[in-house]
Amino acid sequence: MALSRIRLFQPHGEGTRLLPQASRLVELPCSSFDDDDNTAEQDPGVWYPDPPKPSPFSRCVRYLAFLWNLLFLLLGLLTLAVGVWGLLTKSSLLGGDRGAPLGSDPMLLFVLAGLGASAVSLAGCLGALRASPCLLRFFLGALLVFGGLELLGGLLLLLLRRWLRDALRDLLLLCLLRYQEDPDLQFLVDEVQRSLQCCGLESYRDWESNLYFNCSSPGVQACGVPASCCREPLQGGSVPNAQCGFGALALGPMAAAALLHTEGCGAAVAAGLRGQAGAIAAGAVTLLLLEAVGALMALRVLRDITAWRVWQ
Repeated sequence: MALSRIRLFQPHGEGTRLLPQASRLVELPCSSFDDDDNTAEQDPGVWYPDPPKPSPFSRCVRYLAFLWNLLFLLLGLLTLAVGVWGLLTKSSLLGGDRGAPLGSDPMLLFVLAGLGASAVSLAGCLGALRASPCLLRFFLGALLVFGGLELLGGLLLLLLRRWLRDALRDLLLLCLLRYQEDPDLQFLVDEVQRSLQCCGLESYRDWESNLYFNCSSPGVQACGVPASCCREPLQGGSVPNAQCGFGALALGPMAAAALLHTEGCGAAVAAGLRGQAGAIAAGAVTLLLLEAVGALMALRVLRDITAWRVWQ
């Protein structure tokens, strides 16, 4: 604002003199034309800070955060699609006779995991792309929750090993009892028995507890076992023989041993899990590291956004 001192002159050629009222400083309004013509003019005695400019490293981190979350978004959508496909295939959503109830269907885990991963990754993508602090904070909070749950699960695995061993035995027994009711459990049991060359929980006689394989059952599978228990499940080396286990429970121990894998799967599964403990731990640590990398990139983007908003 310009300040001016006003001189007042007396008329009729009298000598000029400065009136007492003129000694006051009068604030004159700035002209709008001055603002238009000299927009870049600044007071040289005042320091005006330059706006913070994102460094090339910050831009690179922002683009990497977007691509990182985009990758996990696609993986989450793929997992979700697999879960929905499994549910629709078994007609669980359509009320079909086949398949387990929706609440206990194993494919529901794929749906929930896919939804969670997709939602969190989408928040990270949009937060990095649109520079949204709200979405980035949601993304960081979700990663913190997931990481805490994973650490808690690892501690429970270490502290409750005996209880987990009993729970695994009960789960395998449930799979035997519901073998014909759930295609997922049937596929899982067959794969375990083929790969580990075992049959039943403790021995092949455990299949007698199944309603369809019990010797008192009127069906054609009475006194039988699944074909995955057979030593030679392929007839002629190429054609699957689904009836190779029929009547195996009525045979003596020697005849059954010649036809089936008579050892139980409980001990074999426990030994396999102990052998793969290192790989499981490495996978869990890798997942935590991936989440930590995503969180660090989101923190860097959030810090740059906060610095810009503070300057404004």
